[in-house]
Amino acid sequence: MIKYTTKKFKVRYSETDQMGFVHHSNYLKYFELARIEWLNEVGFSYKRLEENGVIMPVIDAEIFFKSPAFFDDLLYVELSLLETPKVKVRFKYLVLNQLGKEVATGSTTLAFLNSQTKRPIRCPESLTDKLQSL
Repeated sequence: MIKYTTKKFKVRYSETDQMGFVHHSNYLKYFELARIEWLNEVGFSYKRLEENGVIMPVIDAEIFFKSPAFFDDLLYVELSLLETPKVKVRFKYLVLNQLGKEVATGSTTLAFLNSQTKRPIRCPESLTDKLQSL
């Protein structure tokens, strides 16, 4: 299993709703932030993957809210990759605040697609090789 913890980031005012809570839609952005930051950290470029004809749309997402986050809170995301990707890759997430309090949990599943045909393909070898070296 692979685990990664993001750098801490501040909740922006625009991410909150009328009740003062972080709006639920932002958690998917936080999940994406964690995925991209993790890939960059391990030296793998998502941009280069796309330039080589591979896209990774989210095909499934779940979010479970535990406690609210507010404007100016410091948050961070713990990302877990439980198994080696094949045609799909599934990530789990834990969002915590500056006190280490659990804010939300969730998961996403992304598919590997050929950008031209939009058909499923196997995970690129370059990514599986990188994951096996961790």
